[in-house]
Amino acid sequence: MNVTSPLTDTELVDRFVDTTLPATAFSHAQHVRCAWLFVRRYGMPRALEEFPAALRRFANAKGATMLYHETITWAYLLLIHERQERQGAADWEMFAAANPDLLTWQPSVLDSLYRPETLWSEVARKTFVMPDWGK
Repeated sequence: MNVTSPLTDTELVDRFVDTTLPATAFSHAQHVRCAWLFVRRYGMPRALEEFPAALRRFANAKGATMLYHETITWAYLLLIHERQERQGAADWEMFAAANPDLLTWQPSVLDSLYRPETLWSEVARKTFVMPDWGK
């Protein structure tokens, strides 16, 4: 898993937001990095507005409109925010090193929070669904 990128933080966010970043350059780790950068830039709850809007725009531009998933997006933003608040990582490399579970797509950190039928439901795709407590 590659957590570094030849792009600076600013270049990554700018190219993500203006959709010029190639889809092939937007791995799961880069999704998480962008989300972390939005949390750092905007704070919460504004990141919950800005990042999903940018992600939808990016998905639409790449012909992947149906891949956007609200629960996954919000859950990662919330996890990133909580961990950043606890750890106070000074930069992406430090955050990534302290949170390898967030950078692994399969299995996902969300697998411990959601039953598959909950996470992959249509309602979870369209709106944030709370975790399956006591799963």
